[in-house]
Amino acid sequence: MIIVNDEYVTLETTNGPMRTHIVRPAAPGRYPGIVFYSEIFQITAPIRRTAAMLAGHGYIIAMPEIYHEFEPAGTILAYDQAGSDRGNVLKTTKELSSYDADSRAALDHLKSRPDCTGRLGAMGICIGGHLAFRAAMNPDVLATACFYATDIHKGSLSKSGDDSLERAKDIQGELLMIWGRQDPHIPLEGRMAVLARLNELQKKFSWHEVNGAHAFLRDEGIRYDPELAYSLYGLVFDLFHRKLGEGDQTTHTTASTETRH
Repeated sequence: MIIVNDEYVTLETTNGPMRTHIVRPAAPGRYPGIVFYSEIFQITAPIRRTAAMLAGHGYIIAMPEIYHEFEPAGTILAYDQAGSDRGNVLKTTKELSSYDADSRAALDHLKSRPDCTGRLGAMGICIGGHLAFRAAMNPDVLATACFYATDIHKGSLSKSGDDSLERAKDIQGELLMIWGRQDPHIPLEGRMAVLARLNELQKKFSWHEVNGAHAFLRDEGIRYDPELAYSLYGLVFDLFHRKLGEGDQTTHTTASTETRH
């Protein structure tokens, strides 16, 4: 549909500057905004490709570096044991309030952009699925897609744990929850705990369990399932088109951002 541009901005947060990668349609105009949260490895090549796909369907995508207070701007952790170990250490070193403040900073940036319609969504993968779930607690987030969101059922995100199941009551938008049945990080009892809580709260959501391993969406590595990924992206675009609407390419505005060449 749309050729995309790639840039980044540095946002001020309660815990220092946070580089946030922006992918947006190249065509002038205003578009809905989506905060897209990465895995524990930060903004890797597969994450960038997913962001480009999202942006190509008519959205401004903001990808925060979730460990900005611990790692230099631009740090990417490798898809290996050392990278996994580092990412998991930082996951439970960071304060929960910092995760939430980062989310608010990214949402506020999107709302402030002259090329954004102000209609906001969130999406995330792995830890990012959990962060997107928490972003949905902001009342201006209208739609959220969570892929195999880790730790919600255990309450173990951050240094002191998390209250995500309790605070699910604050979610006002629509949720799309997607899980892999062969994912050892989120066993059946964990998934059922999340499902029971959302049903108890009578939230608006759809729930999809597929025969996939952890990281089945990542287009790199042996667990990638392209057929599943293709079918599930359709659900994501259906949700965002329905809840966030379409862009307005007749409005010729450009955002003032720091562009990476």
